[in-house]
Amino acid sequence: MEVLHWSEDGDGELSAETMRRKLEALGCTVSQYTYPPGTFFSTHTHDVDKIDGVLSGRFELTMPDGSLVLGPGDMLVIPQGTEHSARVLGGAAVISLDGVRIVHDT
Repeated sequence: MEVLHWSEDGDGELSAETMRRKLEALGCTVSQYTYPPGTFFSTHTHDVDKIDGVLSGRFELTMPDGSLVLGPGDMLVIPQGTEHSARVLGGAAVISLDGVRIVHDT
């Protein structure tokens, strides 16, 4: 699993705007979502490469090679076609930035 971690020294103060800029610099189109406590996404795949970034809350993601908990400033790279599931941990909502990288055939 490829996890990117926020660095205030290199990335600035963590906010929706600064994380959005970082994801856009990585070639992503970005959407923001809020997932309430108890949210669960069963095992699924996407037909695009994704980077899921967490602004607040705790988000557990499970992929074939294991599980990990993302907290504020953590971003997980999810390659196209990779099976994964996700759930919100604890009593706080997760605010997430969903970065999608679409590769166009030339």
